Amino acid sequence: MFVGISNTPRDYAWGSPTAIADLLGRQASGGPEAELWLGAHPGWPSQITRPELTGGAANLAEWIRANPAASLGAELAPTARLPFLMKILAAHSPLSLQAHPSPERAAAGYALENAAGIPLTAVDRNYRDPFHKPEIIFALSDTFEALCGFRDPRQVRSILAELRALDATMDDPQPAALLGLENRLVGDDALHDAVDWLLRDGRGGDSGEVSWLVERVVALAERAAFLIDGGAQVSFAAELATVRSLASAYPGDPGIVISLLTNLVSLKRGEVLFLPAGNIHAYLTGLGVEVMASSDNVLRGGLSPKHIDVDELLELLDFTPLPVPYLAPERHADGVAVYRPDVPDFELAHIEVPADGAAGAAAGVPMRQVTLTGPAIAICTAGRFLVAGATSSLTLARGESVYITPDEGTLTFAGSGEVFLATTPDSAGA
Repeated sequence: MFVGISNTPRDYAWGSPTAIADLLGRQASGGPEAELWLGAHPGWPSQITRPELTGGAANLAEWIRANPAASLGAELAPTARLPFLMKILAAHSPLSLQAHPSPERAAAGYALENAAGIPLTAVDRNYRDPFHKPEIIFALSDTFEALCGFRDPRQVRSILAELRALDATMDDPQPAALLGLENRLVGDDALHDAVDWLLRDGRGGDSGEVSWLVERVVALAERAAFLIDGGAQVSFAAELATVRSLASAYPGDPGIVISLLTNLVSLKRGEVLFLPAGNIHAYLTGLGVEVMASSDNVLRGGLSPKHIDVDELLELLDFTPLPVPYLAPERHADGVAVYRPDVPDFELAHIEVPADGAAGAAAGVPMRQVTLTGPAIAICTAGRFLVAGATSSLTLARGESVYITPDEGTLTFAGSGEVFLATTPDSAGA
């Protein structure tokens, strides 16, 4: 069954005023448009365009509650829950530093906070549901900037050495401002100890050391920009440009310095990041397709005025320095790339057919196929396709999205353009 869905973009302040509208060929609202949600998340479920197809249900969450067998299929029906959420995300300014819990930590934290009587809507609540929240981001813009995972402490010390060199060029050198961080970047727990100190002292601590450090790092980043404009070569210029950007958005926030402990990533269009449990990350600028497990569990670590539980965050974070977690596709055929992170909740298929693509059999129309193993959501970001399954078909054009029940089996996409399809992998519901 094909069920047309739509939604209004979330108007978070960091959103772009034009990127989502330009991508989908829509009229911009005039305000920020941060995330277009496609799914059954109770906080902002997709609207059903023809409720007569779903027994009168007006949105996807309502339909799934009323008829899980028809909407989800036999495997997921007992859960009465769509396990993934798909988004078009447009960041005009940086989001908060954050991380997400493992399934075990989410379930335990949720139970403990319930037992403590903390309301689900409380600002100091960490776990609003018992689910984990791994996610992937597919870059749609020419570049998509992000922070992702921790650097090797040796590289952080190299950044600090560059900051010391910049400090020596200032009219008022203050090398002592960097000592607090340098002294903590030693030993097996260097990154843990540094983040612990930055967050505790930087958010109401008495020593003022972190506030001084943040102020000085920003001044040195501005000094770097001045020298670069004069033709000088400055190491870690991109990282220092990020410091300036974060300082403009979140003045005085310790997350400005924490950014130097993390990998700065610049995705090209078509590149994908996988953000597993415990990975510290922040999206900075760019347009992308995001697919995640459907959950509200976010532990923040800076660049935000919202609640930060330092103790819980430190327990959750993975401080192991690792390479940037790019996710390579499994290519099943020309024009179809499938991204399968190591989680049971979702996978993403990218279907792309140029207007002069190879012709399909007999009809002379380019065709691509994807076989479903669970419910799916598809959105067309360019062109136009006839999408046919086992029981029905529909036309999907730029800017349109559809929910697909698993009984449609193998889907055939005939036409040209670009479609993103999120679904569940074989192991879903096991």
